Amino acid sequence: MKTECLGDYIKLKGKTYPCTLSLTMDLIGGKWKAVILYHLTDHDKRYNELRKEMPAITEMTLSLQLKQLEQDGLVSRKVYGDKPPVKVVYGLTEFGKSLLPVLEVLTNWGNHTAERDGEFFTEYKT
Repeated sequence: MKTECLGDYIKLKGKTYPCTLSLTMDLIGGKWKAVILYHLTDHDKRYNELRKEMPAITEMTLSLQLKQLEQDGLVSRKVYGDKPPVKVVYGLTEFGKSLLPVLEVLTNWGNHTAERDGEFFTEYKT
């Protein structure tokens, strides 16, 4: 057994993981999940606000990732109104907020890497 894990395997919501890092990466891994969480750190946002802040993400990907984050209990989805057009707002749950220190460390590491080996610019380039 590795020292970072309290057991040999973890089972969560019907899935089995070989270690806690695997579980964590399943919840926030991939290209967009952590980015979406990062954009929700300051305050709740509507779907279109998130799209504007992440111009490289497709609508389908954003929608799917938000659904997965909601299913995993990291993001809440609040619907205001009962007739279209309804207002839908996404925000971090308390469980999602528990990731804020991790997101800050990842952001700082990314900033350091970009300063060392990359470049910053103001307009999105494809």
